[in-house]
Formats: sequence, structure tokens, C-alpha cells
Amino acid sequence: MMYQDEWATERRRLEASGQLSGPDGLRPRGRKALFTRLLGVLGAGLRITPLYARGQANVLDLRRVALEVRLPGLPPAFDGYRILHISDTHLDVVPELAPVVHGLLEGAEVDLLAVTGDVHGDYATPVARSAGLLGEALRGVKVMGPRLAILGNHDSQAMADQLMGMGFDVLVNRSVVIRRGAGRLMFTGLDDVNSFYTEAARRALDAHALPVEAPTAGDRECRIALVHSAEMADHAARAGYALYLAGHTHGGQICLPGGRPVVTMLRRCRHGAVGLWREGAMIGYTSTGVGVSHPPVRFNCRGEVAFITLRC
Repeated sequence: MMYQDEWATERRRLEASGQLSGPDGLRPRGRKALFTRLLGVLGAGLRITPLYARGQANVLDLRRVALEVRLPGLPPAFDGYRILHISDTHLDVVPELAPVVHGLLEGAEVDLLAVTGDVHGDYATPVARSAGLLGEALRGVKVMGPRLAILGNHDSQAMADQLMGMGFDVLVNRSVVIRRGAGRLMFTGLDDVNSFYTEAARRALDAHALPVEAPTAGDRECRIALVHSAEMADHAARAGYALYLAGHTHGGQICLPGGRPVVTMLRRCRHGAVGLWREGAMIGYTSTGVGVSHPPVRFNCRGEVAFITLRC
């Protein structure tokens, strides 16, 4: 499709540029490189302490989260609709996580699978390696309906091709609608907005904004946004979305006691850093993610796979 060719060209240009792009404008890529070097120093320091082994063990201690969310305007036909939400797998960083995820998901049945970005982790690793490990982790899941995916800031344009080859519908600033009788459930997926934002992301949300004079609840679409980070939450809420699923933060990955993140890597909408949150009338959920970035440790923050059941 023409829009896919145009997106791929622009995405590759952004990937090769010296700047990162977010909803609030451009910023130098060098700042992120400096932060990455600081993380490397932190990791090197941890390696010579007993904390490093404990942090690595924590990475493998994944949990299975189950929650129900009540959405205004959800058509009755979708009451009980189950979404498996997975984010930030980064399985190339810690391949040992793949069998752990498989064990948590073996035999699960869901209506829809949503992967909200950062399948890739280490830029030096081939994207096919990360995608292949994801396929191994998910092989025991029965998905009755669509398999949807979006890209994260670690995912290059090439990851879209890998995921499509695995049977995913990769949503790049576009929507799909699922119908059950007269009911409609719409999913809008954006390209990463933390590092590769373009105005096409905002247009994708606004193209489906609710009219001022909305019809009755039974005639209204219920809309769900899939965005790698919470940084477009305010725009999605104004556009009438009921639910916003995200990742990116890893829940902080290294947190203070009680699970409070030290660093979220969010430049805006920071209240959406982890777990359930609200933006106006919209409900948001930010996964702590499956995998990790470097250093490959977790403290006071468990990784997860999330089963989300929609309720009227």
C-alpha cells in the first residue's frame, strides 16, 4: 500500500537522523546516548555486587496479571472480551525469558492478542532473532481473533516486516474494526511516539474522534488505542477513546520499595507510567513489560503478561 511505503521511507529517515521525535518536538539523539552510557556504568558497578545475581533472578520472576475494565459505551456483544496484552518483550536481551513466558501462557485462550512494541532490545542483534523468540514464547496461546502489534522505540522499520510474516496485523497509524452483530470495537495503533513521532499519529487518533452530538451508546463505537508509551494519552482521551494500552517504561525496571519508578523515560503524561490510570474519562493501562533493557536486572518491579477482560 502507498501509505505503508511512505511510512517506511519516513521511518528509515528518522532512524538514521541525529534527532529523536516526540509529540512536543525534536530533541538531540546524543542525550539518549549519554543516558545509555550511564546505564552501562551502573550495570558494570552492579556486576561486582551480589545484587546483580538477585536482579537477574528477578527478571525471570514474571507474573500473570488478570484484570477487568469497565468501559462506557462498550457494546453488550463485547462484554467479557479478553485481550492478552504483552509489551517490551526484549527477548534477545534475556533469551531465557522465552520459555518462562511460554509456561505462563501455555493453553491460554483469548479473543485478541495485542503486542504494544519493543519486541527488539539490543540494536546489535538481528531483528529476526527477537521476533523468533517472541514466536516461541507465544506458541501455546490460542487467539480466537486478530493478532495486533505496534512498534516501539527499539523496533526498526524492519520489525514490521518480521511481525507481519508471523501473522500479526501491524498497525502503523491506522485502525481496524471488529464487529459483533451491531456492536463495533475499534483498535487504533500508532507508530512509536517517544522517538519516531510524526503528525500521522495524531491524525490517526483524530480521524475517529467522537462527534459533538454522539449517537446513542448502542450505536457508538468503543475505541481502544494501542500506543507504545503513554505520551499520547491526552490526545486519545480528547478523541473519545475508552481504553489506552501501553508499555515502554518497564514499570521503572529498577524501582524504589513499593514499586515507585526511579526513571520512566516519559517526557509527558507521566501519570501513565505503570499500571491502571485515568486521563479524563479514558482508562489507561501501562504494562511493566516482559523483558528488560540494559542492565538486565529488575528490583521492586516484576515483569508481566496481562489478561484484560472488557466489561460493559
